[in-house]
Amino acid sequence: MAEKSEADTVRADSSSPHRTATNTSIEKPSTFHSDDPNTPDINTNLEARIRNPLEGIPYNQLMNRVQTFAESKGLVEHIPLLRKGALIAQNPAGAEDIIGAEALDETEKRILRDEIEHKWRLPKRLFLTIATCSIGAAVQGWDQTGTNGANIFFPKEYGIDSGSTRDDILIGLVNAGPYIGSAFIGCWLSDPINNWFGRRGVIFFSAHFCIWPVIGSAFCHSWIQQLACRLLMGIGMGVKASTVPIYAAENSPASIRGALVMSWQMWTAFGIFLGTAFNLAVWNAKHNWRLMLGAPFIPAVPLLALIYFCPESPRWYMKKDRYAKAWDSMLKLRNHPIQVARDIFYIHAQLELEHELLKNTNYAKRFAELFTIPRVRRATIAAFTVMIAQQMCGINIIAFYSTTVFKESGSSEFQALLASFGFGLVNWLFAFPAFWTIDTFGRRSLLLFTFPQMTWTLLAAGLCTLLDQGTARTALVALFVYLFAAFYSPGEGPVPFTYSAEVFPLSHREVGMGFAVATCLFWAAVLGMTFPFLLTSTGTVGAFGCYAGFNFVALILIFFLVPETKKKTLEELDWVFAVPMYKFARYQLTEALPWWFKYYVLWRKDAKLRPLYLEGKAEEERREREMVA
Repeated sequence: MAEKSEADTVRADSSSPHRTATNTSIEKPSTFHSDDPNTPDINTNLEARIRNPLEGIPYNQLMNRVQTFAESKGLVEHIPLLRKGALIAQNPAGAEDIIGAEALDETEKRILRDEIEHKWRLPKRLFLTIATCSIGAAVQGWDQTGTNGANIFFPKEYGIDSGSTRDDILIGLVNAGPYIGSAFIGCWLSDPINNWFGRRGVIFFSAHFCIWPVIGSAFCHSWIQQLACRLLMGIGMGVKASTVPIYAAENSPASIRGALVMSWQMWTAFGIFLGTAFNLAVWNAKHNWRLMLGAPFIPAVPLLALIYFCPESPRWYMKKDRYAKAWDSMLKLRNHPIQVARDIFYIHAQLELEHELLKNTNYAKRFAELFTIPRVRRATIAAFTVMIAQQMCGINIIAFYSTTVFKESGSSEFQALLASFGFGLVNWLFAFPAFWTIDTFGRRSLLLFTFPQMTWTLLAAGLCTLLDQGTARTALVALFVYLFAAFYSPGEGPVPFTYSAEVFPLSHREVGMGFAVATCLFWAAVLGMTFPFLLTSTGTVGAFGCYAGFNFVALILIFFLVPETKKKTLEELDWVFAVPMYKFARYQLTEALPWWFKYYVLWRKDAKLRPLYLEGKAEEERREREMVA
């Protein structure tokens, strides 16, 4: 065995509790900006280094910080655990090497090993929380598909089925109603309501707007009444869509955060499937379209009840300086108090970096800072890109109008509803692979792979409508629409809401997510209002071809503007988005793209790609352990 160098031997003094040497240089995590060159600036990370805010702090100073923290936050009874947690947070890879009074016992070591080797061993309350979030997503999906089937019935009932420009506008307006309500009211209510009532309170509030207006929509006798109900429903949808992914992200461990947060899309897809199945089931009913519009209230009822049993987000409590409650809440979401101590102290250390943003701020100022503070602006641009790409890809022309499209392609009403059911089923089933791929391949990689596939499948579906009318034409159109959904579901389906929920700092998370969701739903409203015109003027082939082109544009935007976020804590992402956008884009164009061409096209397996981000030693060791596991 090789002889250890002096730098690797145990320190003679007692300043370090680890068996390995520690760097005694101090990085002062205090604010976003500093004139001190030794202070990290999370607005300009030119070295592209993922920094641990505790790295390099000497043992005695770190323990003093723990003591001060515990006394000021009402956590004095947890000081022994917090001392251990601080050392683990400082050097996760060296947790088992801690010696002295803070040495971990065997149970604590096993718990930390299980995070890597058995990462799905999670508390029941965390699973309940994610299940409740999933129900909220199912409400969202079913709400979207109520009009999908009803579109071929209610225009005649409301006297707007003449095919005139006015009637096309009104049909599009009714379809877009929830997205108008979301984009202009619901999403922007998210920040103040979150600030006052917390994540659970917001979800409880939104559930009411997904019950009563939805029931009312089944009894409307004019398009004006229907539009009013759908606008109110949109308020609930916007608030919920801006909060549920944040709530799931803040409660989830970093190693599987993507898989847990992507349950939003997974169960949104399930809601779409339920909606298409219900539409098919009531096709022969006397008031079929009224049942289609009213049924989406059903999953909102258990959502209203279950959210009461879920713990509040610990990060929200910490933002409100209620650390004792944050501890209790985190204890329900982790398997052992040692994990709670580590996570609470680490999150607090990173929040100190954001302290300057949290002081003397208000809603209007936080919104303006989405575009003025460099670190936040980069997150805003990335979230905006993935959200608008969801509308550019064309999925919602299928989700909103698939029954209409299939009918225009020559299907009967029942065949069109049956084909839409098939779309809903494929969309849901192919969301399952994302549970594994989103935290292994990553968010960015999934998007870069699936967008080219969505481009050609959507174009092929449009071209098939040029065939002679008959069974073969209907079957081929349905086939390529299903292939399109199969590529969408594990890629652009789960990524936007997962990504947008995690990229913003805590200080701007609610307003940032509100802006991102408003972007998505505003363009969904635009799509809902314009697609009937596009379909009338260009036919199915022109409409699908247009959105195939949008897919290609979205691919370019993602390539240059969307960094990877997989397996990084919400706090580590501060350093990812501190890298200037020009540096990120130049790296992708001059290094990542040439490497991809050499490796995958020329089959040069010896091609090497220099990593963009330089991780601290502790983080690098931790990720190596995860890869080995």
